[in-house]
Amino acid sequence: MRGRKVNKRKIFNDPVYGFVTIPNELIFDLVEHQSFQRLRRIKQLGLTHLVYPGALHTRFQHSLGAMHLMSKAVSELRFKGHDITDDEFLGVTTAILLHDIGHGPYSHALEHSIVDNVDHETISRIFMNMLNEEFDGKLDIAIDIFNNTYSKGFLHKLVSGQFDMDRLDYLKRDSFFSGVSEGTVNYERLLSMINVVDDDLVIEAKGIYSVEKFITARRLMYWQVYLHKTVLVAEYTIMKVLKRAKELRMKGVNLFATPAFDFFLRNRISADDFKNNNEVIQNFSKLDDYDISTSMKVWTNHDDLILSTLCSSIINRKLFKIEIQKEPFESTIVDNIKKQTMSKYGLSDKEADYFVINDLTSNYTYKPGSNKIGILQNDGLVVDIAIASDQLNISMLDKPTTKYFLSYPKEL
Repeated sequence: MRGRKVNKRKIFNDPVYGFVTIPNELIFDLVEHQSFQRLRRIKQLGLTHLVYPGALHTRFQHSLGAMHLMSKAVSELRFKGHDITDDEFLGVTTAILLHDIGHGPYSHALEHSIVDNVDHETISRIFMNMLNEEFDGKLDIAIDIFNNTYSKGFLHKLVSGQFDMDRLDYLKRDSFFSGVSEGTVNYERLLSMINVVDDDLVIEAKGIYSVEKFITARRLMYWQVYLHKTVLVAEYTIMKVLKRAKELRMKGVNLFATPAFDFFLRNRISADDFKNNNEVIQNFSKLDDYDISTSMKVWTNHDDLILSTLCSSIINRKLFKIEIQKEPFESTIVDNIKKQTMSKYGLSDKEADYFVINDLTSNYTYKPGSNKIGILQNDGLVVDIAIASDQLNISMLDKPTTKYFLSYPKEL
């Protein structure tokens, strides 16, 4: 007699963790869904591969990795006696699997250019609600955990917090694929040290040095990878590309674009449109990096000087010059560069803003407060890592590091 074949218990080989198991039939069906499969076509680190050639991994890989870490975290908490039901395990695993399902092409570029004030978390919630209808309410607990409305608050902390499975995976994975070893974290050690006290996720005292390494690794990855000056100019350039393309398309200029991409170029889209207009989310679900990159290749030959120049700078990696400093640039310097740009390219003052970018970027290494990383001391007290640490002066890292940058054509 043949045994019953279980089709949905799949195993995949992840380069970071090795063999990873899909833990549930619902998880398998969600992974197979076209809305999730879209994440295969969205790079995790946008244009970072222009600096680190290996950084070509996807949101799909990251989401599966975070799901794997969540399974390990729940197993550890259960081993330590915390009651997490099978439904809650499925809910928290589903929540982390789908946490990035609302991401648009090229990281956050689309959020800041062709749609109005719509972040990927909002779009993720819309996708999750749609999938919940399709799967007959099986995502109810996952949505409550994601929205932090579930009765066990520590489950949300595993999904979204200063120490969560999202951050733990992306630090490990981004370090692996970029080759930046300073970002490496000992995820196994950290996961073996997690616990729950008063419905809050904590790290046991013997894991404090691993937490310090985790915080330091995050700081190094931000300034060495995520906010690397060349990555910065590339990502701001692609935002300018999308903004210029939308400006032209809204004026009726004919632009090559896929149907889904063209929909966003010729329409003003707000958060309410995502929530209330099914056509918006349907078009978004077809949008990925390939729509943008294919269009940019064609636009390198467009008659519009601004669009073609910006696209060529990305496609051919002939990026603009960028200067970074700790203080704002003097207005006279910016004005002088802008005037030179207007003269060289025959641009108006407004058009020159596409070529001269004067902005700032900032990042918190660690933010003490309600969303802290708590250290469970041997006497049972929970202390913020900023206070508990005796090796790392985290209190020096609790203010945002701000850097000002000025980008403009190299020819000037």
